[in-house]
Amino acid sequence: MVVVVFGARGNVGRHVADGLLAAGEQVRAVSRTPAAGRTPELEAVAADLERPETLPATLEGADKMFLYGMLDPQKPYDIEKVVATATAAGIRQVVLLSSVSVLDPDAGHHPVPRLNRTIEQAVQRSGMDWTFLRPGTFATNTRTWWAESIRNDNVVRLPYPLAQSAPVHEKDIAALAVTALTEPGHSHQTYTIYGAESLTLQRQVEHIGKAIDRPIRIEHISDEQARAEVARTMHPVVAEAIVSQWAAANGVPALTSVIAEKITGRPAHTYAQWAVDHADDFRQPVDRPGNVTTSSDDKDPR
Repeated sequence: MVVVVFGARGNVGRHVADGLLAAGEQVRAVSRTPAAGRTPELEAVAADLERPETLPATLEGADKMFLYGMLDPQKPYDIEKVVATATAAGIRQVVLLSSVSVLDPDAGHHPVPRLNRTIEQAVQRSGMDWTFLRPGTFATNTRTWWAESIRNDNVVRLPYPLAQSAPVHEKDIAALAVTALTEPGHSHQTYTIYGAESLTLQRQVEHIGKAIDRPIRIEHISDEQARAEVARTMHPVVAEAIVSQWAAANGVPALTSVIAEKITGRPAHTYAQWAVDHADDFRQPVDRPGNVTTSSDDKDPR
């Protein structure tokens, strides 16, 4: 049988697809514009969760799927139609990339956690076996926030350099998804995922500097300026939440976890390793010919 991977060109989805292939699974990699010739064994399919009419053919003959939640409240998809199409096609198991924000007591008052909670509830009602992955801070967020200013100005602008977080490497999230899709014992389980170490934002910038072999200057800015900076690459509602999180985390150790190692049997990646993996993203100026960029197609923005 086939495993359908939605967002297969995204930060997490691409590693889920690769991990499933390595585990011997048949993989149908779904994105809005599939990458040609990436892996001969990979069945690349064009489809869009925001266009339900594209889903029946995508799910035909499959029995498992990896599904991602939402971070942009301006681009929701109809989860009820997705679930109905999946169950009609014979999907028995789903691993959902959700968000730790659904655990916020005020989740119902904010669009991002509310949307992800709605998706979780629809999946729970579907009758499919499910596993929910709820990551905290994605390490890839720092690329989204800082890569342009590092490449162009060798600076990171922060309101709270000593705010702490425990960034999660996307490979660890993907490894959890692959394990849940290929091994028994993960049905109706929810995994809250934090990185294995708490680091200040300043220390994270230092790790990037070491990875690209040059020091990076930190410039202090106001909360208002920070919200504007983050909103250049993320929805304003998300930008507001991020800066508020930084303010609350100023000088406060972040929650950490060893869930990735516990479930997969492999140690979690450190942020320093993530910085080395993504060093080229921070090296080249934005407008330099041949610049290495990340496709926006189905990428997970977290």
